[in-house]
Amino acid sequence: MEAHPTVHPAVHSTKAMAARAVDLCVALLHEQPSIASVSRILREHGEIGQLDLSDHDLTAMRDAATRLREVLGAPSTGEAAALLNRLLAGGARTPRLTTHAGTTTWHLHVDSSDDAPWGEWFLASSAMALAVLLADHQRIPGGLCAARGCGRPFLDLGGGSPRRYCSARCATRERVAAHRSRSTSPPHVPG
Repeated sequence: MEAHPTVHPAVHSTKAMAARAVDLCVALLHEQPSIASVSRILREHGEIGQLDLSDHDLTAMRDAATRLREVLGAPSTGEAAALLNRLLAGGARTPRLTTHAGTTTWHLHVDSSDDAPWGEWFLASSAMALAVLLADHQRIPGGLCAARGCGRPFLDLGGGSPRRYCSARCATRERVAAHRSRSTSPPHVPG
């Protein structure tokens, strides 16, 4: 009897889809996106097979990233929910389960087909993931870095106070700048 190798297909969780969305937003909006760099991120997040990305796809994905960034930068949970509702109303289709012909675990898609254009897929899947996380956590599932000159989106699913910075590096840079500002300010002389 021939032994069949155990196949461990990629697992698609809501958190993983949101992390992919944020990583793609950073690459598309804050770096010099290229077919190679976006393909690398897609591969790092479990995409397999022929990607066939084009410059047109990058433009559509960048447009989607701009709209998703608005969600993460919303001033309130209500505003983020309203933005997500508009994105889902304008781009999502009837939910369907797929395994991509057995190459992944079962997961939901809300785009038009397994072969939907990259921009449509990115916007629909990311909006769905962010919407589920907002509902689960009752707060915006991320934010935009508060460090001067940064503004990168980040995912924030931790408990406690919402994060303000995309990385420890940006947080440290802001603390050092605030300390220097206090240290160089002239002392207050009572009048």
